[in-house]
Amino acid sequence: MATRKEHERALELVNEAMRYQMAGELNDAIRLYRESITVCPTADAHTYLGWTYSFQGKVEEAIAECNTAIAIDPDFGNPYNDIGVYLIEQEKLDEAVPWLEKAKMAKRYEPRHFPYLNLGRIFAAKGMINRALEEFRGALEFNPDDSMVLQAIEELESKLQ
Repeated sequence: MATRKEHERALELVNEAMRYQMAGELNDAIRLYRESITVCPTADAHTYLGWTYSFQGKVEEAIAECNTAIAIDPDFGNPYNDIGVYLIEQEKLDEAVPWLEKAKMAKRYEPRHFPYLNLGRIFAAKGMINRALEEFRGALEFNPDDSMVLQAIEELESKLQ
């Protein structure tokens, strides 16, 4: 069991890794996420390590990291959403749905509107307009000023007229 100090240090390393990741320094980000995991394995580090792998096109490795994250903290929503996104990218829309539904139910998750957006995209692509609208409206409950969601709703509603 990790000490509180180890857990805090691990999360500091995650934050540092994220800065490198956002700057496009993926190898440095990976090194720091792995260092964080060595100090104290967290769902956050595994999820974001997976996200970095996805930037490199390593989708199977990304999914594996998300599964590890879920095993560590099943209440953390990000890895569920991320698996859903990776499956969408692989055009496995039906397989993505249950992962995104789990993300919606997760106790610890920000930004909470993402799984709704992703489900909306799936249902719109499948021609399930009412279901897509339902998901996009759910996204607005968490992020009411999202202009892309408002535009998607407007476009879908015009198809119903």
